[in-house]
Amino acid sequence: MNFSNDNVFISVKDYSVSGENFELLLDEELQLLKTHPQPSTVNLPKYYESDDYISHTDGKRSLFEKAYHFIKRKAIRDKVALITSLQPQKGQLLDIGAGTGDFLQEAKNQNWNCVGIEPSEKAKTIAMGKGVSFAGDLTTLENNSFDVITMWHVLEHVPDLENYIFELKRLLKPDGTLLIAVPNYKSFDAQYYGKFWAAYDVPRHLWHFSKISIEKLFANQNMKLVKVLPMVFDSFYVSLLSEKYKTGKMNFISGFLIGLQSNLKAKRNFEYSSHIYVIKND
Repeated sequence: MNFSNDNVFISVKDYSVSGENFELLLDEELQLLKTHPQPSTVNLPKYYESDDYISHTDGKRSLFEKAYHFIKRKAIRDKVALITSLQPQKGQLLDIGAGTGDFLQEAKNQNWNCVGIEPSEKAKTIAMGKGVSFAGDLTTLENNSFDVITMWHVLEHVPDLENYIFELKRLLKPDGTLLIAVPNYKSFDAQYYGKFWAAYDVPRHLWHFSKISIEKLFANQNMKLVKVLPMVFDSFYVSLLSEKYKTGKMNFISGFLIGLQSNLKAKRNFEYSSHIYVIKND
């Protein structure tokens, strides 16, 4: 990867925790953005210390959180249906960044053999109360041991990106399926909101992907991108949060309209707010 401090794509701010400013550097060949500076592994956890970090809580304090969890329930059912369609013979499933465990709970109920990885002890405790099992970290798991590996909005949080992709390759069975969901900085809502785009989410998001960057990064490990799927709800969620960062208020109508416009434009250029990437061993 080739990043230069002279090649700044955009300057952005951490709106949810620290208020600190960061730059996003562009690797032009990979079409990949890198958050700069990246916090050390020692300092990174403090940027997650917020009651508003919604994936680490089951809270439903506001209308926004209630709407999030309502949509989340449908999205989880859709995700489990997707992995079953891609891998009909249900086997071993690893979910990295399992959060509060709702996806794994649903997959387990549908007869997948499930295990999760989650760094947040708070989220993990909630998930274990739902019957979800956890491994310590990737290095404790055996080679070629999973039929399906999922990372729902997690790869952007990984410090050592290239080594992590190597580990995913190691853990996946030869005929297994890897599903990666990440935001797309080339979407219309990203361009519209610019530095206020909530899915930049610095510095928790260390990397910012395009379709090209995903394809090339995994090709380097002899893995093939076989399908790209849209996440149509993400544009609405991200646009609502971006409205809050831009105006200080949750403008539901404006956020909804921009989210809708982003999806309509993406029907033509297939640059949705977020994508699911289906990846196989080459």
